[in-house]
Amino acid sequence: MPADQAAGLRRRSARLPLRCIYCFSDAADSSVRLAHALHQIGRLPLVIDTQGRLFAASSPRSLFDWKHQLEHGQLHTLPQAYGEGWHAPGVRADEPALSAVAASYDYVMFDAGWGTDLALLPGAAHTVVMEVRRSDESMLHAYALLKTLACSGGVFSVGLLGDGVACGHFRAESSQFLEQRFADAICSVANEDDAFAALAVRMAGEETSLRAC
Repeated sequence: MPADQAAGLRRRSARLPLRCIYCFSDAADSSVRLAHALHQIGRLPLVIDTQGRLFAASSPRSLFDWKHQLEHGQLHTLPQAYGEGWHAPGVRADEPALSAVAASYDYVMFDAGWGTDLALLPGAAHTVVMEVRRSDESMLHAYALLKTLACSGGVFSVGLLGDGVACGHFRAESSQFLEQRFADAICSVANEDDAFAALAVRMAGEETSLRAC
């Protein structure tokens, strides 16, 4: 059985929602490093290049842009060592046709840059990964994203990467203005020896929690 079919069947048999990861960082390789970490624990991710900074050079020329690909239900993906990549600059997670074509993967990852609006895939469980630095601009972007999530009403978690001091300050401040259940959804792996591996393991644990619910 192809790996993508196995991934979809595994998730559906466990009655798990589609899991989406939104990676906000200045570094384009953060999404790729997290995808590798997920692959190491047996998960199949689809990494979507929404900024055109990951796969622009390797994406084959096509008569069909990502909108046409969605309309036809067939993505022109690129095989990667960790799963598959999709060059779709400008695509939003709430595109109506995206849920059906993404259902064959364990995780759908959106590589995003700061300043990108957070659009959520309907019916999915959401994880937002933020690379936080000690700058006013970085912190303001992070707070804005967290407010959007808290108002969404969906199932979500937040993973913090980057500067350990800045991540600690962000968590402390968030607990002051958010309800406790929202504050509890935030974790920092900034001080871990391998932050991406730690984050991947935590995500796998969240799958178990969702199954128990």
